[in-house]
Amino acid sequence: MHIEGSSSVQNPVTSSVDSAQPQALENYKEEIVSLQKEIERLKSEKRDIPDLSDSNCAEKESTYTEEKVVEVDENKTLISHPVEPAGPIDSNSLSASVQAFDNSTHKPEDNLAEPAMNPSSTADGFPSSRTLSQQNEKPPSEDSRLHSKSETPSSGPAPDNMGLGTIQILADALPKIVPYVLINHREELLPLIMCAIERHPDNATRDSLTHTLFNLIKRPDEQQRRIIMDACVSLAKNVGEMRTEIELLPQCWEQINHMYEERRLLVAQSCGELAEFVRPEIRDSLILSIVQQLIEDPATVVREAAAHNLALLLPLFPHMDKYFKVEELMFQLACDPSGVVVETTLKELLPALINWGNKLDHILRVLISHILDSAEHCPPLAGVEGSVESHLRVLGEQERWNLDILLRILADLLPHVHQKAIETCPFSSVSESNGPKFSSSVLELYAGGHVEWPAFEWMHVDCFSGLIQLSCLLPQKEDSLRNRTTKFLLAVSELFGESYSTHIMMPVFLVAVGDAADFTFFPPNIHSRIRGLKPRTAVAERLAVLGILPLLLAGVLGSPGKREQLADYLRKLLVEGAMKENQSITHNNDIVNAVRFLCTFEEHHSLIFDILWEMVVSSNIELKIGAANILKVIVTYVDAKVASTHVLPALITLGSDQNLKVRNASIDAFGAVAQHFKNDMIVDKIRVQMDAFLEDGSHETTMAVVRSLVVALPHTTERFRDYFLTKIFQLTSMPAFATDGMSRRERANVFCEAICAVDATDISANSIRDFLLPSIQNLLRDPDTLDPAHKEALEIILKERSGGTFDALSKVMGAHIGIPSSMTSIFGEGGLLGKKESTAPTSPVGSPRAGASSAHGLAPEDTRFMRIMRVTDMLRGKAKSQEETHQNQ
Repeated sequence: MHIEGSSSVQNPVTSSVDSAQPQALENYKEEIVSLQKEIERLKSEKRDIPDLSDSNCAEKESTYTEEKVVEVDENKTLISHPVEPAGPIDSNSLSASVQAFDNSTHKPEDNLAEPAMNPSSTADGFPSSRTLSQQNEKPPSEDSRLHSKSETPSSGPAPDNMGLGTIQILADALPKIVPYVLINHREELLPLIMCAIERHPDNATRDSLTHTLFNLIKRPDEQQRRIIMDACVSLAKNVGEMRTEIELLPQCWEQINHMYEERRLLVAQSCGELAEFVRPEIRDSLILSIVQQLIEDPATVVREAAAHNLALLLPLFPHMDKYFKVEELMFQLACDPSGVVVETTLKELLPALINWGNKLDHILRVLISHILDSAEHCPPLAGVEGSVESHLRVLGEQERWNLDILLRILADLLPHVHQKAIETCPFSSVSESNGPKFSSSVLELYAGGHVEWPAFEWMHVDCFSGLIQLSCLLPQKEDSLRNRTTKFLLAVSELFGESYSTHIMMPVFLVAVGDAADFTFFPPNIHSRIRGLKPRTAVAERLAVLGILPLLLAGVLGSPGKREQLADYLRKLLVEGAMKENQSITHNNDIVNAVRFLCTFEEHHSLIFDILWEMVVSSNIELKIGAANILKVIVTYVDAKVASTHVLPALITLGSDQNLKVRNASIDAFGAVAQHFKNDMIVDKIRVQMDAFLEDGSHETTMAVVRSLVVALPHTTERFRDYFLTKIFQLTSMPAFATDGMSRRERANVFCEAICAVDATDISANSIRDFLLPSIQNLLRDPDTLDPAHKEALEIILKERSGGTFDALSKVMGAHIGIPSSMTSIFGEGGLLGKKESTAPTSPVGSPRAGASSAHGLAPEDTRFMRIMRVTDMLRGKAKSQEETHQNQ
């Protein structure tokens, strides 16, 4: 409030004010006169106070602060000004005060932004606490008592004007008080701010105070936002729809791009809670636009609040014009990268959308379309037109996330689909007696085709068809999405009943994998659509085995009531299929992969192991090899107890078989067991079996053992790595029995890969000295059999692991065997390179000097990580050379 001294009243500006605003003064003449009378009445009530004779009292009277006069300016704003007590009050002087106030008063927004304010100065129009105290405590002066005598003492009070004056004082003071109140205590000002906003007659002042309300705390926490929101809701209740729209909602819009997410979060919360207090047409226009913009906000908490408040808004929308827009926003929020936003959308917004829109059929159609589009828009696994890989899609992280969420939505909508199918059942008498399940009698009536039942048909005609298309787009590694689809199918079986699962679900998926099916319970008009799911080409047949067969096994036949049917079907696949002569290896591998996926569900383990044991003890070699292949891939999904009681006994039986192919097939499975289990008992059994394999002495078996154990090295125990290293040393120390160069190179390269794999792990110093370094020396004795990259890698390992003894080792090796090497300078022009051995002369495969520069240029602080990277580069180089060899051939 702007308070001035008596000089401001006596300033001779009355004539200019009267000439500039004659009409305004005329309009408010009556209010001014009434206000003057009220002031004089108040003064007359105090005129009988006895005068104090002492000088102190006289001094107080002489310094008495002037009274305030409340007047109305040209904008109908009540403003208080000081009144000179010595002279009479007339309309001209009051008008001069109005003009002075208008020219000097600061805006509330500017006051909020002021960094500091001198409390003792009244130059800015805000009185100090001392001045206010004097105004409240000093007795009336003699001049004021004399002045009150000139007025009529019978003037009545004007309580409305007094209340407006108080509101004006409050409105002027609050913007200046707020910055000096501690942030944690500013919510205590809310009642004052709300009162001023609610009762102040000036629009601009109310807008400024509303701005103060929303900016009361720079970064309000959850509790403070709740207090502010409660204040806004209370204010909206009191001021009505129009003022809520005009004064509160614009503040929301201004804060929507605020730099602090807490303020944007406050806007999101206000949209849902203030919608009740505005006109219906504003809810689905302005407020929906605010929410839509908040859905794009970069802050997770803001998007979550937008989803929550959109769910609150939907029941308040007056009509369905914006349904499709809201549905689109729901799917956008459902595919949000934040799990918190997704959870809020699925738990709050999705049910609210269904209840409000009552368009479940449209949501389902859009959902299936989004599921297929998300997968189809991903790039193919390979670009060869017409191949299986060209149909499979490489999913990115975002696409995989979106598909998972969309499948979750499908599962969440399943109860609604089931309920709608029951409610729309045309066979009411039968359906009521059978409860929520669809019995065989209902399905028989449905198969008659005499009535339409679209809510029921959607599941097996549209939904299953869409899931089958999706499964044919997913590569083998997408187990998580396949698992999500399987759980949905199991839920359908449980909710719709055993009859539906047997007579409707199973025929659909049997046809989709290329098997025969019974169409007894399908109406004739949809037979063609179901038969259209059958694969027609070789590529489609393989895609069916890759994608649909796992769903049939785990999602349809995997339901609790179909254990016997699942066992029969597995025997048909694994036993009868393996005996077919024209079965390709690729087809068998695809079936093994389907069984592997079935093993991800623990409840099927016992059934699978029963069938596998039948295959292990069979006399058919193909069945035994198939059992070994399945055991290898399912080891990941069993625990140590099952591995000890089921997997290892089966593998030991296969490893003791007379047929070499069967034994070699079991070796890889043993390596998989060693890779996944560190149990001492399991490791000991594997060591015993590996010793038995190595005693066989055949080149193929030895190579298979080394390759299988190399894979397990990074994951197994140090004890097992030491065992493996001793075997490598023994094998490299033995002379090569193979006479052809191909076998010798294969043997050397496999051993080199094994040494590099061991070098990338933690091994003891004794093992390095006793086994690793001697093994490298053994391999370097026959350099012609080594790949150049392997040879260089071995030399680097030898240098690193031998430390200061490297030169001595090199000289000993060179002097003993006379090989061309890049390790030391002794292989110069006059070195051992020219010496002739009794063996056949050898020629270097690569440039020795290049190897030397590479070895000596290596940083001494080379780490284990660098060794691992070196092994990776070596393997890549080998793969590249093999590809070039195949191309040349």
